[in-house]
Amino acid sequence: MSTLPHFAHPWWLLALLMVPVLVWHRHRHQSQGALPYSRLPGPARGAWRIHTPFYLRLLAFALLVTALARPQIGFAWEESLTEGIDIEIVLDISGSMGAEDFQPRNRLAVAKEVVKDFVRQRPADRLGLVVFSGSALTRSPLTSDRSMLEFLIDSVQLNTLPDGTAIGVALASAAARLQNSEAESRVMILVTDGVNNSGAIDPLSATAICKGLGIRVYTIGVGTRGRVPVPLIQIDPRTGRRRVTRQMMEVEVDEELLRKIAERTSGQYFEATNPESLRRVFDEIDQMEKTPLEIKRYVRYEEAFGPLAAGGLALVLVPLLAALLGQTVEP
Repeated sequence: MSTLPHFAHPWWLLALLMVPVLVWHRHRHQSQGALPYSRLPGPARGAWRIHTPFYLRLLAFALLVTALARPQIGFAWEESLTEGIDIEIVLDISGSMGAEDFQPRNRLAVAKEVVKDFVRQRPADRLGLVVFSGSALTRSPLTSDRSMLEFLIDSVQLNTLPDGTAIGVALASAAARLQNSEAESRVMILVTDGVNNSGAIDPLSATAICKGLGIRVYTIGVGTRGRVPVPLIQIDPRTGRRRVTRQMMEVEVDEELLRKIAERTSGQYFEATNPESLRRVFDEIDQMEKTPLEIKRYVRYEEAFGPLAAGGLALVLVPLLAALLGQTVEP
């Protein structure tokens, strides 16, 4: 809520232009009709008393004119009538997302940072997070709690689900979260770097479910083409210790499948071969899925002329009362 100054009848303020004219006229008139007087220091000390009544009346005039302009204090507040979009982010956490072609770390680390930036740019929407590899897991239901969602995104790690890439299961799981959504627009963003190779649900069957529910799916294929270094975790059978080794592997992205998923749900397929292009993709999706924003503004005014009118009347009446009282007590 904010306060706004306001005058109901501002044209009265034009009368204040008379104030400097009256001051000029008074002093000019006195200078023309001046009489010779002694320059002894005694009488000069009381010269201000000659002008005091005039300036008091002038101040009273200014206060009364300002009161006639009816100053008001407005209290303004805004009401947002935004209908947000419900967005499910479906993030691949299979082992290949650990490929180190996305610096400074790997594909998943960069994807997490980009997703968090996207979350911060959608203050009016509810967002949820589904992660998947060989199976799917809902890490966050649809929520408007940005801090909690960012914490859950940070906690996502590789190799926490069975290995594989179950795109169909992930789509079906995210669609179930959006099924009961009452939002006018429902969106899914699928981020993956692999080929569907596990799960009991065919990706195109899950796509048909999304289409039937009116869910628009944006698909993003991440990763450079060719052989890339991928860290692999090996467990020493004698000591049980985990050891990370890196192997050069060629990770394929099923672009044809991702295009079909996007086209059949009125979405769009994007290719992100480096961190910069992945950020541009999310920025483009952010622009395409703008939340309609409507704001109503209310203003309530309170009258503030009372103290001004009272002060002006007091300056007019007090000298009169003092003069009357002075006459009544004279012998």
